[in-house]
Amino acid sequence: MPSPAFDKLRALAIGSQAIGLILIMTLETVMGNAARPWQGVVLAGMLATALSIALVRLYRRNLARKRWAERLEAKDHDDA
Repeated sequence: MPSPAFDKLRALAIGSQAIGLILIMTLETVMGNAARPWQGVVLAGMLATALSIALVRLYRRNLARKRWAERLEAKDHDDA
């Protein structure tokens, strides 16, 4: 099964990481050393987003494999 030309999950992952990095740098610029706890919060949010996207991708891949196996099984029964 070919992969789609545009992957929404990949775009979401790249966008969220880019926004997180920009936010971390902006916090450092604006707040100086007082930004450290907020940068940790942003980093935790980035990691949570990445984990969520990875789980959604895994779920979709397993669902596609299950559907593919069901189609093959149905085709084998039709051929018999």
